[in-house]
Amino acid sequence: MDLLWRRHSACRGLDPEIFYPATDEEAGPAKRVCGQCSVQETCLDFALQGREKEGVWGGATEKERRRILRQRRRAS
Repeated sequence: MDLLWRRHSACRGLDPEIFYPATDEEAGPAKRVCGQCSVQETCLDFALQGREKEGVWGGATEKERRRILRQRRRAS
């Protein structure tokens, strides 16, 4: 998968710790960054395809990504 999209990410250069909160309730700061990102959808797709197990990707926590994957499986 082409990763050039990462050059345009709003999180580029930020402390990665922001995107690995201890709980979903602490994911707000990461989600705010993602909400302003021009490649948010691409980032989320990357995480879904790679089955990322930790962190906030494309504005979604691990739990939210699992829910998205379940919904996609049901819809197909």
